[in-house]
Amino acid sequence: MTVVAWVRSRAGELARFATVGVAGVVVNLGVFNLLRMGPFAPSSEIAGDDDRVVTAKAIATLVSIAFAWVAHRGWTFRGMSVRKPSEEALLFLVVNGAALVLESGAVALSHHVLGLTSALADNVAAAVGIGLGTIARYGGYRAFLFHDVGTEAAPAAGATSEGQPADGQPTPGDARTP
Repeated sequence: MTVVAWVRSRAGELARFATVGVAGVVVNLGVFNLLRMGPFAPSSEIAGDDDRVVTAKAIATLVSIAFAWVAHRGWTFRGMSVRKPSEEALLFLVVNGAALVLESGAVALSHHVLGLTSALADNVAAAVGIGLGTIARYGGYRAFLFHDVGTEAAPAAGATSEGQPADGQPTPGDARTP
């Protein structure tokens, strides 16, 4: 299957994934700015003088991750959950943690290793990191969290160890069904 054919076959899912991603950024920035103007404002006495921005960002990120999990579970990959919600939430955090490492790593590599320290270079590296993180998230969600219905089902009665009935024909829902 070519890349173009693969994208076409998943166009709706990819559009929903992108929509949730954009909404997640809006949630993240919205919560961050509400916290920075409210309880974590410079005049506030919460969280000391130095940690207000970091604390606000950490809270905003956690809120956006929770939002994204609910939205992806209920809309992007609806009906594809094959795990208990607690297992799924943990795996969602692991996948997002890996994407965060990729995003931060791109900036760290550019800034600290390559010595590209201008604002433009930092923003280009951040954009590259976001792209890598987005690809990792989508791949991680599809590989570890959300599967097409039937791909996780136990073999049917009378099936061989390869998931096919004794007559060799693929079972309904089998990934190999034409």
